[in-house]
Amino acid sequence: MTKMSAHAADNAAASAGRGEPHWIKSSLSFANGDCVEVASLADGQIGVRDSKDTAGPVLRFTSSEWHAFITGARNGEFDHLTAD
Repeated sequence: MTKMSAHAADNAAASAGRGEPHWIKSSLSFANGDCVEVASLADGQIGVRDSKDTAGPVLRFTSSEWHAFITGARNGEFDHLTAD
């Protein structure tokens, strides 16, 4: 996993001829702004950023790293980290 600014990620996507990344967030996001957004980046990685700080850093994951994380989340491997 590497970290870069959103501006750098957008520039990387634009320079690759694909335009800016299309950032999306979960339809389950709340209006309080506690959200993250994800996007496919030009280099094939997955970007994750804080929706309140769109110019801030972007966490970048390879597709295999992202797949492992999503699979773990679906299997409940991280449920103990959430406060109820």
